[in-house]
Amino acid sequence: MKNRFQDLTSLDLYNNKNQVKWLVVLVSIVIGGGSIWYTNKLVEELRERERRQIELLSSALEYAATTSENLTFINQEIIQQNYSIPVIMVDAYENPLEFRNIRFKKNATAEDSIQTLQRELEEMRAEYEPILLQEADILVFYRNSELLINLKYYPYIQLAVILLFGALAYALLNQSKIAEQNRVWAGLTKETAHQLGTPIASLMAWIDYLRNSPVWDENKEIIQEMDKDVVKLRMVTERFSSIGSKPVIKPENLYEVIEETINYLRPRISTKVDLLINTDSKDLEAMMNKPLFEWVIENICKNAVDAMKGKGTITINVLQDSDKYVIVDITDTGKGMDKNMFKRVFNPGFTTRQRGWGLGLTLAKRIVEGYHGGKIFVKNSELGKGTTFRIALHGNHEGASQFITEGILEY
Repeated sequence: MKNRFQDLTSLDLYNNKNQVKWLVVLVSIVIGGGSIWYTNKLVEELRERERRQIELLSSALEYAATTSENLTFINQEIIQQNYSIPVIMVDAYENPLEFRNIRFKKNATAEDSIQTLQRELEEMRAEYEPILLQEADILVFYRNSELLINLKYYPYIQLAVILLFGALAYALLNQSKIAEQNRVWAGLTKETAHQLGTPIASLMAWIDYLRNSPVWDENKEIIQEMDKDVVKLRMVTERFSSIGSKPVIKPENLYEVIEETINYLRPRISTKVDLLINTDSKDLEAMMNKPLFEWVIENICKNAVDAMKGKGTITINVLQDSDKYVIVDITDTGKGMDKNMFKRVFNPGFTTRQRGWGLGLTLAKRIVEGYHGGKIFVKNSELGKGTTFRIALHGNHEGASQFITEGILEY
């Protein structure tokens, strides 16, 4: 019971991974927002402390300007202890008299220093009102210290680093998961091919026996159909064996491959389903592995038959998209789907059938994009009217093999 609960929990997380992603983003935003709020609170406290320090400094300066007593304590303990807050004191005509904590260029000339002080004055004027020392007729300009400025932007930098680290960790984990799925997928398909090998060999032997037996004349058509199915089983075994290995990609006549696949499907699906092929040219060639691509067409057509509940029309349009790509559009007259399902239909385990495995379209996507460097997607769909799947393959042109090898499709 415990294991079953764990499996159900994992399944819910997988099926709702988009919601989980948004939850993680929301939590990150809350944490980041809390950090920014708390840091801003510290910034306000530090700003108030710096303001009081400047007021104390101004009071000390004003006192120093109006008394003749010993000012050593005031000068050393108050005025000279400002190591962080930029301050400029100017006369009534705003000519700089004294300044502290102002950064100048290295090897700056007198003219450069004057320009730096003028820029600092403008920035200080925009940030805070100057403090007037009435007795000395002096204005004290100041602005936030570098510490205060750095502290103000620190949470945003911290949040950016956290988000960057999270994105990197997610990408690495996702890539690791995909690699693990690929290994499991390849191992499963190869083991399936191995298990099918023995019964297929036995069936082939039995068909040879029937060909040479007295029942041949009376059951010729049945035995021939059985032979076709055994040949198909051998092809399926070859397909499974190809998963996980580098398939042989070569130019094939696209129309002939699709027509051959459709001719095999026609007697094995509902007689109420019409299969039509349209093309501008029967000589279009595409770079493909024929057994694997036939598998793609079969899976999409079988899904279409299920969507139409065994009654309707499947139309396959083969056309030249450009000098580099050829297009196959497969349109059914089934129940259609919402736009939010366009990408989900390719997820492993996604199915609308009670007894479906939800692997047909996943396998089709893996074959088209992973092995052929092509693209497969839902072109359009309308509820109650049907769905069109589009497959884009590399045509037989110079450089096509390189694109497929690198898994690139600029479409």
